[in-house]
Amino acid sequence: MWVTALQIVAGLALLVGGGEVLVRGASNLAAIIGMSPLVVGLTVVSFATSAPEFAVTMRAVLSGSPGLAVGNVVGSNIANILLVLGVAAIITPLTVKSRVVRFDVPVMIGLSLLATALALNGVIARWQGGLLVLCLIGYVWWTVRISRGDPEGEKEKLDPSWTAGDVRGAPESERSGRNVLGSVMFVVVGVALLVVGANSLVAGATTVATSFGLSDLVIGLTIVAIGTSLPELATGVIAAIRGERDLAVGNAVGSNIFNLGAVLGLAAILSPDGIVIPQGAQNLDFLLMTGVAILLLPVVYTGYAVGRWEGILFVAYYVAYTVYLLLMSSEHQSLQPYSTVMLAFVIPLTFIFLIVLAVSEHQRRRGSPRSAAAGT
Repeated sequence: MWVTALQIVAGLALLVGGGEVLVRGASNLAAIIGMSPLVVGLTVVSFATSAPEFAVTMRAVLSGSPGLAVGNVVGSNIANILLVLGVAAIITPLTVKSRVVRFDVPVMIGLSLLATALALNGVIARWQGGLLVLCLIGYVWWTVRISRGDPEGEKEKLDPSWTAGDVRGAPESERSGRNVLGSVMFVVVGVALLVVGANSLVAGATTVATSFGLSDLVIGLTIVAIGTSLPELATGVIAAIRGERDLAVGNAVGSNIFNLGAVLGLAAILSPDGIVIPQGAQNLDFLLMTGVAILLLPVVYTGYAVGRWEGILFVAYYVAYTVYLLLMSSEHQSLQPYSTVMLAFVIPLTFIFLIVLAVSEHQRRRGSPRSAAAGT
């Protein structure tokens, strides 16, 4: 019991420290190489914070636990939108750049739809994993390419105190080299702390969950998914506190894209028989993952922002989803009425409300070119 408690506490501490170091390094790197924090969040930080998902998924696939592997990826993508963006938006409303609405969120939705369609066959074969990886490569190539033409308005000002070291007395070339090296070291150290912290926390939490008799799929969708999403959560919260709102949004959206393209795709390629998809994930969890991705689009489209009330809504939905999984795993008698209320009333009413907001926002922008231009 004491070892498990120590694993959980140590994991949380390492995650907080790793998130702080990673955000500092990534922000400095963005300023030095001339990319916006948004693009760095969509690429470098997203790939880095997806490392725990990749490690856990590969270990689960190779050890013969496909439910844990699938639950980790799907559950992490749900957590990244509802929990990570939700908590970050509660701390401070998140402004969303127009390119995220026009390009990145639609790419996330497209990859979610593709992965869901592939999963309906009951297995994601190696060639299908290769297709997911190719989609990711195309996305990264296009993201880096269009980032070269980002206007200055696409970049948020960075905290000048976030430096990799005081090198003001050195020549300009040496100063630039030291800054790049220092920023890269910050990123590497931050990722290492996040991976070790996530693994420690997941190990402790999984021990607790297993003692309650939860299945591999449920553990993957809850304990492991939250644990491997903690790097994104720590990074998003710290970025929001520091005012790096672009980094917070880009990290969550980019991590989902990397989870589907790199984590799920490479796991399918490296597994001899592909990834077997549990029946429960086919019938519900992949569909929910896609639904959450689609849900984000009208939210970010209205006002190019994720407000506090929307963050509260996201977190409430994540709590409701977790409660559903726990009721389902325990076959509790409250499962049927709980499912009826959620499916028949809460979810449809939320989607209708968001659609009405999106239509109203679209009509407002058509009637006010200046306000539409302000979103860009």
